Amino acid sequence: MTITTLQVGPIMTNCYIVSHGGETAVVDPGDEAGRIIAAIENTGCPLAAIWLTHGHFDHCTAVAGLLEQWPDTPVYIHPADVADRPTPGGWELKFPRLSAKNQRFYHEGDTVSVGGAAFTVMDTPGHSAGSVCLVGPGVIFCGDTLFRGSCGRTDFPDGSYTAMLLSLGRLGKLPGDYRCLCGHEEETTMDFERRHNPYLRQGMGL
Repeated sequence: MTITTLQVGPIMTNCYIVSHGGETAVVDPGDEAGRIIAAIENTGCPLAAIWLTHGHFDHCTAVAGLLEQWPDTPVYIHPADVADRPTPGGWELKFPRLSAKNQRFYHEGDTVSVGGAAFTVMDTPGHSAGSVCLVGPGVIFCGDTLFRGSCGRTDFPDGSYTAMLLSLGRLGKLPGDYRCLCGHEEETTMDFERRHNPYLRQGMGL
């Protein structure tokens, strides 16, 4: 499995291009659709799916551009982060509902795959009500739930510090080590976070 990271948009969101078994999936296409399209085409594999860790604008702004290029692509998101109308004034904090052709919803325990590589959906509310992490072979796409040594902010509408600690505790109790690919800044590992992240450690009761 090959994972390419692009930092996109005004706050440098990490967008991940995942290629495996002759297919490509995109995680959190936050902005700069042209750059993301070029990266997908560079893999030589068709776009099979778009996976969103949550609905904030900086993680999904480029979805519209990708659908112009590949109009039949399914877009997966937790339903708690979807809105039927834009947020009035300010940043968009929920993803606009798509047509039935494209919209797909996933929940705790569901599985999505790219080229045979399966990722299990883990509900991890806290940063938003519909935040998820995608747990795959040796890697977790963490969105804005987990950062290196920290976690996502919880002061947005639908955010909850209590829920965040519970989500971080569940992540920390997953067996084994994982490469953790975060929504912003650098990647980390679960073993590092179990040792050094005060929020994850609090969530684990350590």
